Amino acid sequence: MPDHSEGAIIIQSDLTILLDEESADAEQARDKLLLFADAVKQAGSMHTYRITALSLWNAAAAGYGAEELIGWLKQFGRYELPFAAETAIRRLIGRYGKLTLTAVQGGLLLSGDAELMEELAAQPAIGKLVSGRLTKEQWELSKNRRGELKQELTRLGYPVIDLAGYHTGEALAVKLRDVTLQGKPFELRPYQKLAAEQFYREGTVQGGSGVVVLPCGAGKTIVGIAALAKLSSATLILTSNSTSVKQWKDELIDKTTLKESEVGQYCGALKQVRPVTVATYNILTHRKSKDAPFSHMKLFSERDWGLIIYDEVHLLPAPVFRMTADIQATRRLGLTATLVREDGCAEDVYSLIGQKQFDLSWKVAERDNFIAAVSCTEIRVPLTPAYEDEYKAAGARSRLRLASENPGKLDIVKKLLGEHAGKPTLIIGQYLKQLHDVSRSLNAPLLTGEVPHEERQKLYEQFKTGEIHVLVVSKVANFAVDLPDAAVAIQLSGSFGSRQEEAQRIGRLLRPKAGANEAWFYTIVTDQTKETEFALKRQLFMLEQGYSYDRLQHSDSAADREATTSEVE
Repeated sequence: MPDHSEGAIIIQSDLTILLDEESADAEQARDKLLLFADAVKQAGSMHTYRITALSLWNAAAAGYGAEELIGWLKQFGRYELPFAAETAIRRLIGRYGKLTLTAVQGGLLLSGDAELMEELAAQPAIGKLVSGRLTKEQWELSKNRRGELKQELTRLGYPVIDLAGYHTGEALAVKLRDVTLQGKPFELRPYQKLAAEQFYREGTVQGGSGVVVLPCGAGKTIVGIAALAKLSSATLILTSNSTSVKQWKDELIDKTTLKESEVGQYCGALKQVRPVTVATYNILTHRKSKDAPFSHMKLFSERDWGLIIYDEVHLLPAPVFRMTADIQATRRLGLTATLVREDGCAEDVYSLIGQKQFDLSWKVAERDNFIAAVSCTEIRVPLTPAYEDEYKAAGARSRLRLASENPGKLDIVKKLLGEHAGKPTLIIGQYLKQLHDVSRSLNAPLLTGEVPHEERQKLYEQFKTGEIHVLVVSKVANFAVDLPDAAVAIQLSGSFGSRQEEAQRIGRLLRPKAGANEAWFYTIVTDQTKETEFALKRQLFMLEQGYSYDRLQHSDSAADREATTSEVE
């Protein structure tokens, strides 16, 4: 029997897994765990993962079976695999493929073995969706209950394989260009081509909906454009902000044969509905009052869309989920850098958009020079003495804000700007007062939600061209902002422990760079405060992607500044 006393992982009966980063096999074990488990937290060298039904179903959809997963757990396990854990894995992954949904004349057919169908029949939420029971193994339901049924079955722990197919939608003549309008050669990178093909899967019943996960800067937009060209049908693209709407339009016109008159922008003052229409989530969820109907949800039915693309799908708001439940006959593509959702709606993404179709590791993309190599550093600074009494007397939320807005961070920002003089730098924060103070102190332009769209575009352009080297930005720049030359980011404050936000902010730096292809991310944290707890949570996603955070301890005396171990403890 092999000696597993130095095994990298400890598996517990409740499907919690501890990964010891100090183990020789830690990197190999982590690469396997990320295929079928979710990172939860880290403390010192021990990282905690949890196997869930959803993580197992995504693994099953990617072709991994229970025997393979259990084999990895036994291979890297320090102790014997608990019987309860092995049984639970077999049971949960065994549910994948037990139920199928197919189209029949005028409706849908849900099929499964008689025992499972009998169990489901006892569920009121399922019973109300069924219009007739043909046999013990087959039930009928109407086409307009397709999304609702899939949601309910997922919540009950029984995923359904949707084989009901899709309608083609309004035809659209569109192809990818070989050379862009800017005169540059254009071809899909190998992983972009594979991601589009995995989504499309011509001639199979498994394609047509699902999520593609790519690192920031790796060209998710290009995958969406490639899927659009493959389907050649009218397409609705939903994204996070008006800047992203413009970027999508520019890329569509530059890299496809679409004419400008065929691409509409649906945001702000523009309400253009064209064969390809790009809109924001915000405009779709706009309404005049809390009880009023959503003014622009009709966009989903304005044309016969053959494809709907959900950019930054992890941001999808609840009202759009509800509309998506009603349009299951339309092909749906979700694009994201991380499936992490802070609101617990991952099940809705799975059931309504589809399973994960493709996932590219950040470190693999970095190794192949498709994204920049980023050095991550956490710098801890003491709380400014004038804040100490107020901090001690404050509540939890106020303490976090006081620590986040610590004026002592400004000296660090100035030193970092000196170290990276001339490099395009973003200074990112959560709180407007803090950002205004930093902007004034550095005499650097400030970009927040208060800045009009036209002025934002001007600042972006000045940053891209090198006219300005330092830009202070709020969370308005977290998503879908094309600043390809940003080489340094300094994070002053963030949204509590948002792993999603940390990944997106680092993502501002990842577009490939000329020369050494490297970038630097700094997060400045007030030591011995609530902010340090949230900083560890924020860093978790990047740590599990194989990145490490160097830690620098900064005191009031520059001579006392010292580096500790390379991994955040």
